[in-house]
Amino acid sequence: MSSQAYLALADGTVFNGVSCGAACDLPGEAVFNTGMSGYQEIVSDPSYFGQIVTLSTAEVGNYGCNDEDMESRGVFLNGLIVQNLNPPSSWRSRQSLDDLLKQSKRPILSGVDTRRLVLHIREKGTQKAWLHADGTDLSVEEAVAKARAWSGLDGLDCAAEVAAAKPYNWSEKGDLHVVVIDCGVKYNILRQLAATGFRVTVVPCRTTAEEIFKLRPNGVLLSNGPGDPDGVVGVVDCVKKLLGKVPVMGICLGHQILGLACGARTGRLHFGHHGCNHPVKNLLTNTVEITSQNHNFAIMPDSLGGNLEITHVNLNDGTIEGVRHKTLPAFSVQYHPEAAPGPFDARYLFGQFKELMQ
Repeated sequence: MSSQAYLALADGTVFNGVSCGAACDLPGEAVFNTGMSGYQEIVSDPSYFGQIVTLSTAEVGNYGCNDEDMESRGVFLNGLIVQNLNPPSSWRSRQSLDDLLKQSKRPILSGVDTRRLVLHIREKGTQKAWLHADGTDLSVEEAVAKARAWSGLDGLDCAAEVAAAKPYNWSEKGDLHVVVIDCGVKYNILRQLAATGFRVTVVPCRTTAEEIFKLRPNGVLLSNGPGDPDGVVGVVDCVKKLLGKVPVMGICLGHQILGLACGARTGRLHFGHHGCNHPVKNLLTNTVEITSQNHNFAIMPDSLGGNLEITHVNLNDGTIEGVRHKTLPAFSVQYHPEAAPGPFDARYLFGQFKELMQ
């Protein structure tokens, strides 16, 4: 049953709405996504762990949810903010978005002025928040205090919270074997690796380099994932041992981890990149790709040193979107080549990975 609810930001700003999904309160990092569709992929993307996501598009839920469009084994965000939550009317729908989040014990705040909220986050930046949707009488002052008191995500090993608990085989066909270090991998990355012709094994993010070498990979992919790259335990040291021994490709968090392994630094962006319409320039080909992105951190340009060179830049804010090692077979991109909003602008990267192995 719906009840009055609201989102309280740590700066004291409050956005009112109606409680949908699960009737519960949760803290989270308030961000926004600019995609006009793909809400099921968003809620099931492990990179949104611990975040409260505002969808900038006005109408949400129209085509429902189904098993085929899940990007992981579950829902990892802490809450969803929408303007209009609609019942599904598509033949593909097997479940409403409302029911999916209710089942996943995650709240939805509907009826929100999401345009005002997005502009607020753009101006003030990503910040801690408290989503009050459990139907109890909680004052705004108490909610703001809870938001400010929440520990946040910085410095935490969020990847360990979402990664697989043990190794598994995704695809057993193909002459070349790719080991994926799971920091929160999306299923479509695994699908694209299999479609490129790889045999794919997924291992947890705490797997050591020695354990990976025993699997005899032709290449190692560092997956996407949530949170602060400096908080991820063990993966940077693992990658340092892999470099020069096996070709390496990184995506999103994997891109940041490759940067750290090569001596670069990472830092937090003002409000991050979340959406499927970010223009990126490929400096090697002088072409522009329309990309899908989801991250709050980036590699700092002044920290690259002599090992890495920039291959891609974001045309909105100039941040680094791709690097490659100058002497070793390793490269990475900040965006998601498997998500294909272009629709196939960035798919060549999987072929590039294959060429490194051959």
